[in-house]
Amino acid sequence: MLYLAIAAVAFLYSSVGHAGASGYIAVLTLFGHSFEVIRPTALVLNILVAIIGSWQFIRAGHFSWSLTWPFAVLAIPASFVAGGVQLPRQIIGAVIAVVLLFSAVRLFVRAGDPEQVTPPKLPLALALGGLIGFLAGLTGTGGGVFLTPLLLFCGWAKTRTAAATSVVFILINSISGLVGLLVKGGTIPSLAWTLAPIVVVLGTLGSYLGSRKLPVRVIQLLLAAVLISAGVKLLLPTK
Repeated sequence: MLYLAIAAVAFLYSSVGHAGASGYIAVLTLFGHSFEVIRPTALVLNILVAIIGSWQFIRAGHFSWSLTWPFAVLAIPASFVAGGVQLPRQIIGAVIAVVLLFSAVRLFVRAGDPEQVTPPKLPLALALGGLIGFLAGLTGTGGGVFLTPLLLFCGWAKTRTAAATSVVFILINSISGLVGLLVKGGTIPSLAWTLAPIVVVLGTLGSYLGSRKLPVRVIQLLLAAVLISAGVKLLLPTK
C-alpha cells in the first residue's frame, strides 16, 4: 500500500509539473514514519522527480529561463531562512491551506489557457519568488503548489509553461533544502532509496504525458486535485 500510494503521488504531481513533496510527506506520515525519516526521504524523492520533470518539459519546449530565474534567485536563501523559523505550524498551515483550496476552486471553473500572457516585472517576480521560497521552507515543499497557480491566475504563463517553470523552481529549492539538511548533520534514510525506483518510473510517465499528451484542461483539473491534496494535508494535525 505504501508503494502504491507513493507511485500515485509521483504520477499525479509530475503530470502537472510538480514533484510531490507534500504528497510524500502525507503518505509517509499516515504510514507512521518519523519526521527524521520523512523529511530527507521526501526531499530525495522530490529531487528525482523534479530532475525528470525538468528534462521532459524542457525537451518539449515549454521552459522559459527568463521567466524562471527571477522567481528562483531569492527563493533559495529565503527557504534556508524559513527552515530555522519557529512559528505555530497550525496557523501557518491553515492560512496557506485556504489559499491553496481557493486556487483549486479557481482552476475547476477556469476554461483554459489565458489568450495572452505578459511576464511580471522583475522587482515583483523577485519579491514573490522570495515569498514563495519562504513559504516552501515553512511547509517543507518545493514551492510549486504556490508558484503554478500564481503564474496562471496573473496571466504570466500558459499552463505548460507554468508547469515547466515550477518544476525547475522545485528542483532548485529541493536541492537547496537537502544540502542544508545534510550540512546540519542529517542523513538520507534507506527508505528513500527503496522508494526511488518507483518515483523515477511513475514520474517519468507522468511528466511525459503532462508535457506532451494531456490536454491543457486535464492538466488544470489534475493541478486542482494536487492543490486540494496539499491544502488538506496542511489542515491535518502533524506529529
